[in-house]
Amino acid sequence: MKLDNIISEPSRILQGSRIPEAYSVNEHSIKVNLHAVAYPLNTQEVVDLVKYANQNDLAIITYGANTGLAEATSAFGGELIIDLSRMTQIIDFDLDTLTLVVEPGVTNGDVQQYVESKGYFYPPDPGAKHGSIGGNVATNAGGMRAVKYGTTREYVRKMEIVLANSDVIETGSVAIKNSSGYNLNHLFIGSEGTLGIITKVYLKVIPLPKFKQSYIAAFPSLDDAAESVLSILRNGLDITAVEFFERRAIAYSEQLLNKTFPSEKGVAYLLMTFDGMQEAVIQEEAQRLEKITHDHNAVEFLVLSEEDSLTAWDLRDNILAGILTISEQEPLDYSVPVNEFVNFFKYTHEVEANSGLNFISFGHAGDGNIHSSILRGDLTQDEWQEKKHEILTNLYAYVSEVGGLPSAEHGIGLVKKPYFKQVMSSEYLHYLKQIKLAFDPDNRLNPGKIFD
Repeated sequence: MKLDNIISEPSRILQGSRIPEAYSVNEHSIKVNLHAVAYPLNTQEVVDLVKYANQNDLAIITYGANTGLAEATSAFGGELIIDLSRMTQIIDFDLDTLTLVVEPGVTNGDVQQYVESKGYFYPPDPGAKHGSIGGNVATNAGGMRAVKYGTTREYVRKMEIVLANSDVIETGSVAIKNSSGYNLNHLFIGSEGTLGIITKVYLKVIPLPKFKQSYIAAFPSLDDAAESVLSILRNGLDITAVEFFERRAIAYSEQLLNKTFPSEKGVAYLLMTFDGMQEAVIQEEAQRLEKITHDHNAVEFLVLSEEDSLTAWDLRDNILAGILTISEQEPLDYSVPVNEFVNFFKYTHEVEANSGLNFISFGHAGDGNIHSSILRGDLTQDEWQEKKHEILTNLYAYVSEVGGLPSAEHGIGLVKKPYFKQVMSSEYLHYLKQIKLAFDPDNRLNPGKIFD
């Protein structure tokens, strides 16, 4: 079997000098040689490409929109890249089961726009709206609405998957309940392309909330903001999003976008949203929210206009982009128990003081998902690598000690692999490897990612 017998269009098979650097440059900016990059348009082409890889003993990396932050699609050399970005069909929308069937290259933004135009809602909301659904599923992407609605995992009813031996299986069901053997659906979600290639996804959607309102609470200290979050959760407020950041974090996106955050008071902020079907219920919840924040010393509570809400959320979305304009940085996303949220921020301040590097943290306070950026500043590459490794070794140990995990929504990939091994038990890693062997005994699919 030859590649041009599988895909006859030259624009959908790239080899040699025709391969863009985006595929062949690894995390150390070193260019490697790839066997080929292929752009299938349907499941059968994916099956044939996998058969070709087996016949030629090639490793396979599945590629999507390239919005991942864990180097899960980086190549070592010699791989066949299967890029699913041209599989962009919205196949069906079943109103009886509220199930949207899409190919893996459809973006999160396209899904949201499509269903909202019909009066429905797809809640998962990762920061990169142009990220593909296949990639979202492969990393179990979360986002800012996870505190109320959950992560991508809760919205995948069923999948079609091509396995390493080219078999095609379906996991899950459009039926709501399932206690029928092992839940392979959940096993493949978050597996980062190491167990199979997702070629079709059946997504759950829900009715679109009719009303939405955002708020800002400004606080004089990290402790006050964090205690406010715990009170919000303890008091059962049905809040959609609770984003936490410091003044110095939002300053990066203010500079990037040339916009001003609606509140200029305090040093720590909560940006929050309620949504629902009844406006009166949202207003009642907002009154409770305002009281809770004032009980924890809020210096300002703002009910945002539509324009200010767009500005505030745009600034929050672009914190990381703003940081990238200043310095090379290491993006992190760990998950800690919500009661450890403020302790972790204090720990990062200690790391910053001891290391001399800027350490900017922000995150989804309602579910304990913290994002951090360690800035390289003016360190040489060797100094940066040494200092970064030292900081991350201690940081992931701290996360583990407080009951946290090394990744909340970015995945492990290559970036976190050494630290994942550091904090997870050998028994746990053993059984992960046994699962990998069961589905991919030749280690063909995305080898070297998550674990060796």
